[in-house]
Amino acid sequence: METKKAQKLEIGNKAPDFTLFDTNGKKISLKDFRGKKVALYFYPKDDTPGCTAEACSVRDNFDKLKKVGIVVLGVSTDNEKSHQKFVQKYNLPHILLCDTEKEVVEKYGVWGLKN
Repeated sequence: METKKAQKLEIGNKAPDFTLFDTNGKKISLKDFRGKKVALYFYPKDDTPGCTAEACSVRDNFDKLKKVGIVVLGVSTDNEKSHQKFVQKYNLPHILLCDTEKEVVEKYGVWGLKN
């Protein structure tokens, strides 16, 4: 099985575009947010201690982020049903995207064996 090598992103580089489904099955593309500030974060799995803390921190600061015009996108390899439960359980206001095929996490170089 061949995997694509991730591009090394440097400050000032354009982020690679992608299209994924959100928690409601709607296609969301990074290019949909051109001209806006986007905080894109990746996390391994819904409802695990570290990932929950991260998502809840975004939730707790969401109004501040929104006020300064930042759109938050969280990406994991979980499916829509998992994301829906996660959003509902923790009242998450930001967009979660499903990368079940691991295309985006590999493209960005954030998926690999845990050290």
